[in-house]
Amino acid sequence: MQSGAHLFNKDWDVFNTTEALSLAKFIAKDQKCNETEDWIQCLQRVDAKIFLKYEVYGYQVKYDTYPLLGTEFLPISARQAFNEKRFNSDIDLMGGINHDEGSMTLGTIVKDPNHVTLADFQNAFKSMELLGFYNVNVSKVTEHYLKGVNTSSPAALRTALTALFSDINFICPTYLFAKRFAQTVKESQRVYFYELLYASEYFANETWCDLTTMGICHMQDHPFVWGLPLRYPNDYSSDDNYFSKYVMKMWTTFAKTGHMDFDWPQLLNDEPMGAPKVHGLDPKDLRLVLSDPFHETCDGVWADYFL
Repeated sequence: MQSGAHLFNKDWDVFNTTEALSLAKFIAKDQKCNETEDWIQCLQRVDAKIFLKYEVYGYQVKYDTYPLLGTEFLPISARQAFNEKRFNSDIDLMGGINHDEGSMTLGTIVKDPNHVTLADFQNAFKSMELLGFYNVNVSKVTEHYLKGVNTSSPAALRTALTALFSDINFICPTYLFAKRFAQTVKESQRVYFYELLYASEYFANETWCDLTTMGICHMQDHPFVWGLPLRYPNDYSSDDNYFSKYVMKMWTTFAKTGHMDFDWPQLLNDEPMGAPKVHGLDPKDLRLVLSDPFHETCDGVWADYFL
């Protein structure tokens, strides 16, 4: 499990049935469905490619598509499943995130990521609601992410906003989901967690990720997982090649056995009061272990929001 989980505000699901029905009616009318016929049947005749245009802000609907709670596909929320222990617990889990997951999608909440102002930072919370992040404690979150930040510096504000958006959109849902899962299955299953701290310069350039200003963006794990440095050695560095071999072995070993190498700690170790352990993925130090790296952010700022 990587780069996100179906975990949103505990008091307000990301997409409810009222919103879904309203959106379905909007699309049906826009596609000239006759109100005297079954709208579901009408929409089933629409070419799938047509629906893609409804994922843009110009149609004033949600940017992404989400499953609905209370359906056969997703009967209850992850939070309820954890609280009531109503989930499949007989599996091992490896979860992970990239260090700066939100940097590539920063343009969805600010107009110009290269010139972020304090007003942009404050207005970003309104944009987040369009993405399904409701009921954010604005004062608490602002205080944390702007602590010690030079609010006159666009670069500093961009870094702060990237951290905020990365945490709420990718990092904390993934981490908190994995942690809650681990707390329940600790005695019988294995749960590992990693944070990607390295990116290929070539692949970053190809995917418009400026490592200097954007950090380790979303998708930067792709070349290593799929072995691109081995397939196209002229494009990638020796570190990329070396690291890709490690990552491919990491994934395949876990897929086959549910185990990781001895230098991989489980997210929650055997010590009664032990801090969560996260493997830092970096070819410069493949034994790097981070102790409780999300204590102040996910466990501090966002735990009450998600759980």
